[in-house]
Amino acid sequence: MTLSPFQFALPGRVVFGRNEAQKAPALIRAFGTRGVLVHGADPARAAWLLEALRAAGAELRTVACGAEPSLPMLEGALSDLRGFDAQWVVALGGGAALDMGKALAALIPAPGGIMDHLEVVGLGLALKAAPLPFVALPTTAGTGAEATRNAVIGLPEHGRKVSIRDERMLPRIAIVDPALTDHCPRGVTLASGLDALAQVIEPYVSSKATPFTDALVRPVIAPGLRALLRLMQAEDAEARDRMAWTSLCGGIALANGGLGAVHGLAGVIGGVTPAAHGAICGVLLGPVIAMNRDHAPDPARLHEVCALIAAELGGDAANAPQTLADWARGCGLPGLVAQGLEPDRHQAVAEASLSSSSMKGNPFAPAPALLCEILRAAG
Repeated sequence: MTLSPFQFALPGRVVFGRNEAQKAPALIRAFGTRGVLVHGADPARAAWLLEALRAAGAELRTVACGAEPSLPMLEGALSDLRGFDAQWVVALGGGAALDMGKALAALIPAPGGIMDHLEVVGLGLALKAAPLPFVALPTTAGTGAEATRNAVIGLPEHGRKVSIRDERMLPRIAIVDPALTDHCPRGVTLASGLDALAQVIEPYVSSKATPFTDALVRPVIAPGLRALLRLMQAEDAEARDRMAWTSLCGGIALANGGLGAVHGLAGVIGGVTPAAHGAICGVLLGPVIAMNRDHAPDPARLHEVCALIAAELGGDAANAPQTLADWARGCGLPGLVAQGLEPDRHQAVAEASLSSSSMKGNPFAPAPALLCEILRAAG
């Protein structure tokens, strides 16, 4: 049987392994003298990298990203950096910090306004200038943003999260050091870990799956879930390593294939609630797997995923989506109502999600009524 044509794009270089972050200063400094360091809410967590870069002769500006990036945050950072003439951007943190860094690397050299490049609510134009070199160091295992070609930006006045997207936005270097995720808070580990699982399950069952994405994600679904189960019981370096690998595989797969209804809905919900992206994806994952298994024209892969989940969590494959949902709730994952989504917004969220790029990869095109059932089940 012949294979349909496909293509894939990857970060320029991936450095994976425990304690490999020690190589970061030299690798970053090779791009030039002046750079921008984006970090999360706690600047102390980035102090080691800041000090090492300065010791290597770098001139730095820092940008704090304590929440998922929004248009006002991005505009403020760009204004503060005007005239600095940065040569590179590095981001150390969770998916929010990485998205902010990726957006800054793209927009610092870009002529025109931010809205020229935002999807859905803007013009969605390709970048006119090449982004600055971007280096990503994730401190959570979830979004896979260290391997994607887009940056997600919240627009509070529109109630949406949308992307700036360009293949050249792929990180020049992704340094995935699982030690940076050690002792991540339990709730963050759960939410980000479920996001990582969604990002290996959705590409596998996606209508846009390719032999390349299959080769990445199929082998990590069960080990990724097993690692998350372990981390809900105790801190474990081997499980952290496994989750970091799962997250990286998911990021590469979603950048080169498709996602589905979990992320299609999550992008809208994240724009109208203060909920964290991983928590939204985590609570949607079980119900969406069930919906797709019951309605997709070819559910073979969905049955396979259900069998993998059942093998790790127990019970039978038929009930695996509910078993997964119940396990996540039992570990403390809040439902959508507790995350801020009231039932009277379900219809609007369902309808808005249909225009998302992620929804286009779902294994079938769900009607708003079915998506409302998902939202109720995840409430």
